[in-house]
Amino acid sequence: MHAGIGGSAVRVRLTNRFGDEPVRISAVTIAVAHNSASADAAPTTLRVVTFSGVASATIPAHADIVSDNVALSVAPQSDLLVSLYIADPTSSPTYHHLAYQDSFSAPGNRVNDVGSRAFTARDRNWYFLDAVDVSGSSARGSVVALGDSITNGQGSTIDGNDRWTDDLARRLAALPAGQRLTVLNEGIDGDRILLGSPRFGPSALERFDNDVLVQSGVTDLIVLLGINDIQQTPHQYDAGKIEFGLTQLVRRAHMRGIRAIGCTITPYGGWLTYADAGEQTRLAVNNFIRSSGIFDGVADFDAIVRDPHDPHRLSAAFDSGDHLHPNASAYRAMAGAINLDAL
Repeated sequence: MHAGIGGSAVRVRLTNRFGDEPVRISAVTIAVAHNSASADAAPTTLRVVTFSGVASATIPAHADIVSDNVALSVAPQSDLLVSLYIADPTSSPTYHHLAYQDSFSAPGNRVNDVGSRAFTARDRNWYFLDAVDVSGSSARGSVVALGDSITNGQGSTIDGNDRWTDDLARRLAALPAGQRLTVLNEGIDGDRILLGSPRFGPSALERFDNDVLVQSGVTDLIVLLGINDIQQTPHQYDAGKIEFGLTQLVRRAHMRGIRAIGCTITPYGGWLTYADAGEQTRLAVNNFIRSSGIFDGVADFDAIVRDPHDPHRLSAAFDSGDHLHPNASAYRAMAGAINLDAL
């Protein structure tokens, strides 16, 4: 995992939220990674992770657990290597699909390996690992980015840490010490505001408490959602229903004293499910985001990445190639469009 902020200690949150049976985690370690695309640990950084002083723990079904604090010096913008050993078979591991970050696996207990030789298999999912908190930093709080694949990072560089959330984190980390915030990416590919699905997981309304309210030190919420409500089947072409869902997200944030920034929905002309009716819905929802006053601030991503000559489509310079997902250059521009003074 990529740490946007530095500090002197870490703690790990593990999840069995979608599992129907308890999962025994036999051992966990954490280290600073040699680099973002490697299972090599930086020398002398490997630490054992404990849970109430014990080096193993059981995660109950449909639950999360949080580790003890682990003393570890973490530099800003560094990569952390979390290693889990699960000795017993698991029927349905909870995981984050398509992290756009390599994970590595090996048979047997390899949590204490500092080298990568045994880790011959890799994929791009995070199994059981829900979050890593960094403490002892100069950050005054955290910003949760709640979104879909565009927030999760589709179109970015694998292991490149160039999602728009990463670029925003770098901007915030460059502020004076008393003004810094860190960014927590809660994007899920395929996520909708109103409907969940077996393929993509719970809706934003359903997962809001687990993915926003329980996070550490949350001061701000940035919402980039709605395109999947429009373009996925069943299509939601009633702009009012999407606007209602966005309003509910904002009100639930405000109940906890969290500021909410709304992002306009980016174009999808040329995508395989594009429809004129859906485009009219997108434009109507964007007008609501810009002008309703529901949000504490607005980041106009649509205006940043659209083709000025064909505003229903992404600019060619910002298109990852599928006409729905922006590329790394677009993500950099989107992060630059967020007014840091609004956070």
